[in-house]
Amino acid sequence: MSTYRVNELFYSLQGEGRYAGTPAVFVRLSGCNLACSFCDTQHQTWQHMTCRQIVEAVGLHPARTVIITGGEPALQLDAELTTALHEAGYTIHLETNGTLPLKPGVEIDWITCSPKDGPALQIQHIDELKVLFRGEDVSGFLSVPAREYRLQPLDTGDPERNKEIVKQTVNYILNHPKWNLSLQTHKILNVR
Repeated sequence: MSTYRVNELFYSLQGEGRYAGTPAVFVRLSGCNLACSFCDTQHQTWQHMTCRQIVEAVGLHPARTVIITGGEPALQLDAELTTALHEAGYTIHLETNGTLPLKPGVEIDWITCSPKDGPALQIQHIDELKVLFRGEDVSGFLSVPAREYRLQPLDTGDPERNKEIVKQTVNYILNHPKWNLSLQTHKILNVR
């Protein structure tokens, strides 16, 4: 039986993308293969949990959606965990940077890929491509096959800069309507 380095497991609302507002159990796996300067997630610490412990902990909450996130969850995620969650009746969403292929047998119901500067995308299927927008031309990302394309204003931590990035994001989307807006509503609402 596999063990996983779980940074945290909590119940909240999905804050971003297509499923914003959806109640979900978040399983944040520790570790990442990238070191982005703007990362807003502390994912370096962990506790070891077995697949069974994760499924039991998820079952303490009423939602039927599980979001596996990180760090970069593809470093650890395997078919044992996704199979067990599916067998327990859960829909599985994955949030990934896309730079690692998924392990054989891993079945995911919705994949959100948020590409970063650096390594090429290795993931084979993307439902939602979510680009963190800083004001640059992102038309090159439209060559990445995905069902949906979203721009999310990058949170720089500087309120004045953030206002400018939000304005640029809205203008970019209005001029490039293949993109849709994604906001970090959990930050706006001050929800975990």
